[in-house]
Amino acid sequence: MSRVRRTYTREFKREAVRLLDSTGKPAARIEEDLGIGDGCLLRWKKQLVEEGEYAFPGHGRMTPEQERVRELERENLVLRQERDILKKAIAFFSHPKG
Repeated sequence: MSRVRRTYTREFKREAVRLLDSTGKPAARIEEDLGIGDGCLLRWKKQLVEEGEYAFPGHGRMTPEQERVRELERENLVLRQERDILKKAIAFFSHPKG
């Protein structure tokens, strides 16, 4: 039997963490009231504290660091391809004609 994985919007997660901080209720109670899984709220709070405005990027969105890594990986691939082409050209032209 497969379980359905629920997804929550960035705004929902931020609001849930705000409720935890402002109401003084225990996390388990808020999770029960909102119908979210056990431990989600504390994990969301930790992520929000660690990542700030970049927390909960959603599908397809990346942090600036992730975007930079992706950019560098693409550039690295192109440079490797160019290097391989140059190696083949050197090998081709360095053989004596005969």
